[in-house]
Amino acid sequence: MTDSGTITPKRPNGWLRWALVTVPAIVLLGLLSARLGDSGYGNPWFDRLIKPEIMPPGWAFPVAWTTLYILMGFALALIIDTRGARWRGIAIALFLFQLALNMAWSPVFFGLHRIMLALGLIIAMLFWSVLATMLFWRIRRVAAWLMLPYLAWLMFAGLLNWQIHKLNPHGMTLVPGPGYTQIIVQ
Repeated sequence: MTDSGTITPKRPNGWLRWALVTVPAIVLLGLLSARLGDSGYGNPWFDRLIKPEIMPPGWAFPVAWTTLYILMGFALALIIDTRGARWRGIAIALFLFQLALNMAWSPVFFGLHRIMLALGLIIAMLFWSVLATMLFWRIRRVAAWLMLPYLAWLMFAGLLNWQIHKLNPHGMTLVPGPGYTQIIVQ
């Protein structure tokens, strides 16, 4: 243990080996989630939504998410590399759980057009991410620092999601989602 109260890894750069797996895996999972949900501008349903004034330009989302996924991958690698650290297993499990919620968001929002369910996912992601980050802090503080931009972005994403809901109370019906059919009986 160091003076800062965090665990010192057994191998000085062992986390880099883990990062070679965790960083691309998380980035690729994020890309897959975005593709499954037909994310972003160009999605006919999303294009028809009224957007809040604070909505960033379309190019900002892939840049932000790629950066965040890279930071998250490094954070996870740092934690995985601290074998024997107290709370390590729980921290990894919490991280993976919030990541699964993260991967579900794009298909729920962009694919199913479920704005409020997507907001619920963001709230859950934020809750579990904060818990994971608190455990990361106890294990390796630099890993917790790497999670802070993600936590900030989740709060911003939640605000955007909420504002989209307020501006589009019937947003789910703008363009039928893949799970909906319209049958006219005469």
